[in-house]
Amino acid sequence: MNAIPLLPEIAPFNAEQRAWINGYLAGLFSFANPLSAPQPCAPVAKAPLLILFGSQTGTSEALAQKIAKAATAKSFAPRMVCMADHGSIEMSKESRVLIVTSTYGDGDPPDNAQAFWDFLKSETAPRLEHLEFSVLALGDTNYEKFCEFGKKCDARLEELGAKRVQPRADCDLDYDAPAKAWMDAALGALTVDGAEVSESAPLEATVKVVTGYTKSNPFPARLLTNRKLTGDGSAKETRHFEISLDGSGIEYEVGDALGVFAANCAALVDELLQALGCDGEEAVPVGGGSELPLRKALSQHYEVTKIPHDFLVAVAERSGDAALLAMLDSSQKDDLKKFLWGREIIDLLLAHPSVKFGAVEFVGLLKKMQPRLYSISSSPKAHPGQVHLTIAQVRYESHGRPRKGVASTFLADRAGESVPVFVQTSHGFRIPANHDAPMIMVGPGTGIAPFRAFLEERRALGATGRNWMFFGEQREATDFFYREEFEQMLSDGTLTKLTTAFSRDQLEKIYVQTRMIEHAAELWAWFRDGAYFYVCGDAGRMAKDVDAALHTICETAGGLSKEAAAEFVAKMKAEKRYQRDVY
Repeated sequence: MNAIPLLPEIAPFNAEQRAWINGYLAGLFSFANPLSAPQPCAPVAKAPLLILFGSQTGTSEALAQKIAKAATAKSFAPRMVCMADHGSIEMSKESRVLIVTSTYGDGDPPDNAQAFWDFLKSETAPRLEHLEFSVLALGDTNYEKFCEFGKKCDARLEELGAKRVQPRADCDLDYDAPAKAWMDAALGALTVDGAEVSESAPLEATVKVVTGYTKSNPFPARLLTNRKLTGDGSAKETRHFEISLDGSGIEYEVGDALGVFAANCAALVDELLQALGCDGEEAVPVGGGSELPLRKALSQHYEVTKIPHDFLVAVAERSGDAALLAMLDSSQKDDLKKFLWGREIIDLLLAHPSVKFGAVEFVGLLKKMQPRLYSISSSPKAHPGQVHLTIAQVRYESHGRPRKGVASTFLADRAGESVPVFVQTSHGFRIPANHDAPMIMVGPGTGIAPFRAFLEERRALGATGRNWMFFGEQREATDFFYREEFEQMLSDGTLTKLTTAFSRDQLEKIYVQTRMIEHAAELWAWFRDGAYFYVCGDAGRMAKDVDAALHTICETAGGLSKEAAAEFVAKMKAEKRYQRDVY
């Protein structure tokens, strides 16, 4: 047998260079001598692992991909399944499951997880004594029902007899480190002994590998256009932004969102530094083992408006403020909520000047700056190399001070030419693949954004499906966003019907759901013709009111019972004919 060629010891290379060249020579030798190359081994036993995710914005799905990749590197054959597709799973045949899910609205499941939850909590749900599980819950501590849906899944699986191998992890917005810790612990806790041989496809075939500009590596995009949409006399300020993606290689589809990293208001940062008694040059940690001067850290890396719970507790305890301490009691949640409304970190510092924090201690009580996600309002086919946004500016006064929304006023007032951005894919909010299918879109206020993109896309594709849009705002004269564009779309046939609801143009307030009820018979006819139904906007009230109107239309115009109407709407969701982008 021929020997594998190696560099002689006297060759003028260091150890690292020698190892690389010897490896290269060995590779060449294996091609020239096939019998000397390593022979394929018998299949390695891999433990099947189901990774179920429920996601409203795509974060849970991205984390599920990371878990699948890590699991593949261990002794697992992972399979990712969206909760919306739970019908493809035979739970009686699953032995291991990791659940990653966010919570949406008032402690509810994400839209693509509702059907799974209905199945799991039903009386016919199977016993799961054979199943090992763990839950990663994502949420936001600014909401009262933090990680509520993840908690419900965790408790219900235990009720059904499943064995929890790793305690549930409840993650706030800064989730990277706790999610990684949970993933490592959960994968280590699952049983792999006696695993059957897996014949599943390699990870690369089932999980999209994300490269280029991402949340952890945003693209410094150029702001091209900053134009006011609302007219003089409007009670609101809504703007249209156009951002260049040239040179980034970033691609997006209509229905996706754009993540924007904002910088805090410089005047507010100055005021915080003055209240802290700091000059802004103090070195503080910003994550990843890095440090920055306090001023820059407060400007770009930390949330400095909303009052974090840990900071509130620290101020209450150090100041001895009896009223504040009383509100921290769990029985006083309503009083605390009222107190916090319209107040910011600076208010607590100014109200308690005797309470002092060192620079490092102060940032340790803050939350990390998170990107803001905005529904994209352009089609890449209509605006190559650009992405458009439609954003309401948050400006108001409370407790004698002007307040500003961080990201909305950053784009409007402070961004200059550079805006750090990334695309957040939204698999659950897409136009129909069938270009002949009718679409009904309900988008009050800035909820109109993705539907401008949908219509531009359908026009560029030459789609023949009918399009009906419901738009609502306060006053027609000052708040009819993109009026000329939509009227042109009506003229050229892109938009079949446009129904508006301007709530303040008459004594009785009229909303989009009001108009839906008024057009119940025609809407029902569209549904019977296979129309897709889309909703974008406020999750707190509007989305619930529109959903209630949809059920009412099924009952009144469709002649269905309450139960049958609920089944009809559930079927629309299962067929992806009812999709929502709500926040």
